[in-house]
Amino acid sequence: MHPDPASPALTGVPNQPGGAGGPDGHHGDALRHGLGELVDATARVRDAIDSVVAGRPDLADITVAVLLAEGHLLIEDVPGVGKTTLAKALARSIDCQVGRIQFTPDLLPSDLTGVNIFRTATHDFEFRPGPVFNNIVIGDEINRASPKTQSALLECMEEGQTTVDGTTHTLPRPFLVVATQNPVEMEGTYPLPEAQRDRFTARLTVGYPDNDAELQMLDRQEAASPLAHLSPVTTGDDMVRFAGAVRAVHAAPAVKQYVLDLVGATREHPGLRLGASPRASLQLLKVAKALAAMSGREHVLPDDVQGLALPVLAHRLILGTEARLSGTTAEEVVEEIVQRTPVPGPHAAPARAAAFRPVSGRGR
Repeated sequence: MHPDPASPALTGVPNQPGGAGGPDGHHGDALRHGLGELVDATARVRDAIDSVVAGRPDLADITVAVLLAEGHLLIEDVPGVGKTTLAKALARSIDCQVGRIQFTPDLLPSDLTGVNIFRTATHDFEFRPGPVFNNIVIGDEINRASPKTQSALLECMEEGQTTVDGTTHTLPRPFLVVATQNPVEMEGTYPLPEAQRDRFTARLTVGYPDNDAELQMLDRQEAASPLAHLSPVTTGDDMVRFAGAVRAVHAAPAVKQYVLDLVGATREHPGLRLGASPRASLQLLKVAKALAAMSGREHVLPDDVQGLALPVLAHRLILGTEARLSGTTAEEVVEEIVQRTPVPGPHAAPARAAAFRPVSGRGR
């Protein structure tokens, strides 16, 4: 995989021997070496996910990008389309601890975070950690639990810690919540609170596979589940290290302003009652950096931001009454905003409602 060409106006990288964003040549060399490892490792992870979830390589790309951006992922769709399978495939492809929570209406917050148990032998309390004390936490059908239980994840997702009976416990790294959600119009579900939706970096919709992909699924799973043969292709420690490399990817001032223009347009759109938060700006830039790194680039392009606008922004928006009654969706609003927001730089692609494009160079 070779970095995509871009002008200095887009990358903000001076044409000097120092490379990536400054005069320190050693720093630039270290970043390039780290990106080389990152590209190889993430290609293996994405291929492993593709071997289980057929026909949707974009799902694997965004999932890995969210992990590298140290965010969290919401997967929304009807039952049976592979939401939990996608999460399990990611978990098995990295050698780290995995916890799974089946959300139900009677689930309590302590069932997630853990409890203090009194031991008569020692006359003291012992903390028994809950399933959130894992690297990857799969929250299955998260919107079947009550809002009180859903809110127990807020501190975990935002700060990487949880507080039980006044004592704060640090969660392991990497830490990724992959939550699956059924459509809220289905019986026995609760809509996620706005504060929790905002903490999910991106939302994916799996959708029904096409005929070829579903036939491929039947062939693969005729004898056994493909998850049974999925082996780790990298480690959690490596993913933490790669996340550090992602933070070092350069974003030019023009690209940052483009992020702010997109997010700011959601706050002024007449069809929206609530636009995207400053957290959305930060997370959109972080995932764009991860996407750039997965492509082998040391800098972010406007195309990275543009292609991620839909999965990162749409689930945070609340439609106004008139837009909702007219049948307008949040996705259509984001597409409209992407179309009319000018793209920075002389070599930027024309503004358009671009769907996420799979990262090139798969299977290195």
